[in-house]
Amino acid sequence: MARCLGCHQVSITISRALNLCVNCLRERFDEFYPKIQEFHRTTRLDFNLPEAPPKNGKRKCQLCINQCRFDGYGYCGEIEHKASYAWLDYYFDPLPTNCVADWVCPGSKEIGFKNLAVFFRSCTFNCLFCQNWHFKNPRKRKVGTEELLLAIDEKTNCICYFGGDPTPSLPFAINLSNQIRKQKKDFRICWETNGSMNSKVLKKMIELSLVSNGILKIDFKTYSKELSYALCGVSNEQTLKNIKLAATYIDKRPELPILVLSTLLVPGYIDTDELENMAKFIAELNPNIPWALLAFHPQFRLADLPTTSQSHAEQAMSIAKEYGIKNVRIGNISLLGGAY
Repeated sequence: MARCLGCHQVSITISRALNLCVNCLRERFDEFYPKIQEFHRTTRLDFNLPEAPPKNGKRKCQLCINQCRFDGYGYCGEIEHKASYAWLDYYFDPLPTNCVADWVCPGSKEIGFKNLAVFFRSCTFNCLFCQNWHFKNPRKRKVGTEELLLAIDEKTNCICYFGGDPTPSLPFAINLSNQIRKQKKDFRICWETNGSMNSKVLKKMIELSLVSNGILKIDFKTYSKELSYALCGVSNEQTLKNIKLAATYIDKRPELPILVLSTLLVPGYIDTDELENMAKFIAELNPNIPWALLAFHPQFRLADLPTTSQSHAEQAMSIAKEYGIKNVRIGNISLLGGAY
């Protein structure tokens, strides 16, 4: 429970990390932006990451929204983006697996087979609610394409790139995917990402998923730019642009959705206004886009918030249906709590 610095409201759905309610974040953003910047800066310093996207270095990276110019590390924590190796962990999940898109994915019927899960240890965002924030700790393994190619056996049907986020390691992931496709034509290639990458690179990701019956899963974290800066540290402009781009591919494979969106229902912040704007945005693109509404579990800098309530989840579902979205699902229902 915290008191909002703007309107002085006290609520269990105001995090002590920001001490700002969602209305003050949206309506008085310019006033509180310096505080938001400072909080994200100190959060990143805890992990020896750049405080903000560097802009004064000699090397220019155009891989994502941050457009870093750096001499040492980019905002994502990478020094370079190589096609031959990346910092990652990997493991196998038996199919069907606990996937954001599990209710629409062919893998849900492939009992006895497995998925190669590739977890990249870097990210282009700085989400205060990150469910996998431990990737920010010192990295241990630099893995090359050959190691992963050798790990794939006859029971491996698909690969999912996630993290962190795959964006900083897309040269590696795309190169690996192309090599896998040469060996196994029926091998699915899937992505779970914040959608911040350069649109030219996104097209390559989509094309790989299209031909392999894979899925692009984009975390639709916020609609308003103010909340994106507050909760994720950077702009969501490229994510919105890329969702629009990916939606144009839906008719190329209507029997299996190429795009699935997911939204974490962060108590107090992903509110009615935010959900209505999201639902309207999706419906105007294509009401057939599957949308997963995920229950929030207190993590990282928003660990003082409650879990998503049953009423919050039901309200989100109702809003999605009101705007005509045809394929919506509440995920992580075991986490849902009581009313607040």
